[in-house]
Amino acid sequence: MAPVPNHAVVATVLDPQERPRLDAAVHGQIQSVHTETVGEAIRAVRERPVNAVLLSPRQVGATQMAKVASLVRGFPGVPTVAVLSRHDGESSERLLELGACGVRRAVDVSRRDGWRELRALVEDPASPTGSRILARVIPALGAPSPDCQYFFEAVVRLAPGVSTVRNLTRRLRVTTSTLMSRFFRAELPSPKRYLVAVRLVYAAGLLETPGFSIADVAYRLEYSSPQSFGRHLRTELGVTAAEFRKRFSLKTALDDYVARLIIPYRQRFRQFRPLDQGVTDLGHLW
Repeated sequence: MAPVPNHAVVATVLDPQERPRLDAAVHGQIQSVHTETVGEAIRAVRERPVNAVLLSPRQVGATQMAKVASLVRGFPGVPTVAVLSRHDGESSERLLELGACGVRRAVDVSRRDGWRELRALVEDPASPTGSRILARVIPALGAPSPDCQYFFEAVVRLAPGVSTVRNLTRRLRVTTSTLMSRFFRAELPSPKRYLVAVRLVYAAGLLETPGFSIADVAYRLEYSSPQSFGRHLRTELGVTAAEFRKRFSLKTALDDYVARLIIPYRQRFRQFRPLDQGVTDLGHLW
């Protein structure tokens, strides 16, 4: 299935007959990455921002249960959902085995509203990390202009997949030089500093997941290599990637970001208009 930008992604280990039904049910709003084994689904979770993993009890044999346990334990922030389409002895037995491996959510798609329930469970494209960042940053801004709040919301939403100010300004529909000059005139840190800092908050959040290696996080945040990610950390914080993982939780990194780059400038944010567009709707970005 072709990628669906800015929409939820699910990795599946489903019965082949269930795959087209899922694709039809989500109406193009969810990108389905269909895999044959739980190991392949784990690889998908490592390589892209997956919102959920869907497992068919009939498709996941007893030999894959150890992998299911590794998936649930290693990626607690990614819901693993059992998708039940048949009621027979084999499905019931497998469902119990999945529960024993830590799978706590199940959706019965044989019911009238089953596919709708499943879609509602996974279709929200906002990441839990992004939601946590926004919940901390927006109140910390104080009483910013709508234009200023729009900028910070956009940076938080876009940061995982946008690594340069040039790409950021393209999405914000403003020239790079204009944005940079407005921050300079307002005596604020540069847009690059805000973007870099938010990306490091995301990195800290991802590194809290035991199943992600440093290399996984580097590629998820679109660094060219783990070495590039490490050089970035040394430049920005003076630490290695291993030290960063040990010292910076999501909360620690987020608190540091707010303390250094938000709180000291709250008064300036009241009148600051970085985009001067008079818009507060983020819809066109996604």
